[in-house]
Amino acid sequence: MAKVQTAERVSREASDNFVFQRSLLAYHAAAERIGGDVLEIGTGSGYGIEAVAPKAARFVTVDKHLPPVDFGRFPGVVFRQTAVPPLPFADGEFDCVISFQVIEHIKQDAEFVREIYRVLRPGGRFIVTTPNAPMSLTRNPWHVREYTACQLRELLGIFAEVEMLGVSGNDKVMAYYEQNRRSVERMARLDIFDLQHRLPRRLLQIPYDILNRINRRKLLKENTELTTSILMDDYRLGPVSDESFDLFYIARKERYAYGKTGYSAHTE
Repeated sequence: MAKVQTAERVSREASDNFVFQRSLLAYHAAAERIGGDVLEIGTGSGYGIEAVAPKAARFVTVDKHLPPVDFGRFPGVVFRQTAVPPLPFADGEFDCVISFQVIEHIKQDAEFVREIYRVLRPGGRFIVTTPNAPMSLTRNPWHVREYTACQLRELLGIFAEVEMLGVSGNDKVMAYYEQNRRSVERMARLDIFDLQHRLPRRLLQIPYDILNRINRRKLLKENTELTTSILMDDYRLGPVSDESFDLFYIARKERYAYGKTGYSAHTE
């Protein structure tokens, strides 16, 4: 039997393809928007490095776990194993910070955002993705919380500007989502005491992983062509809505200009 992998570490396994291709889109969209010194918070399994690292003059990626990555393939890429927050970097060290599918795991989310703001240079960008709460099919016990579009915007209020985008899918993606929704609903009916919302998160994490993996592999077996045919191009970025799978926000720190009255913030 294949090894069970946590749903929080998106892999190239075929049963993960629906999520994997969506995650790839985030990296490729970020690659079009970054430059200079770049920090990634949340290396994960490392599949995004080859998309974003070539766009950076310097690329640093951090994770609390050691990723299964041969960093010898990526000259100039620096990995640091650390838990966050805080961030072990100097004030204003980076031009861009990217963090995908991480913030929902962070208890001190406001401190996390403040730390990112601190390590960014004036005018620097923070690109973040996280699941869109209205599209969640069940409680994910690995997540401390999930955000609505307005909640994430409020959390990023320290930044001068926030561009609010969402990741949505075409008819093929929505067909898979609908089959997954029906399958999850059937499994949820077995939880007659609503334990998923009553028990502490930590007690539910392993059962959730096992059931999630069983469900994904079942969908793959029953819908092999649909599951494996989904590509990154079947997803798109656009204005955020309740139907977005993920929130994709670009937050920018103020620039500073020196005038007769000293330094002042502006947002050109």
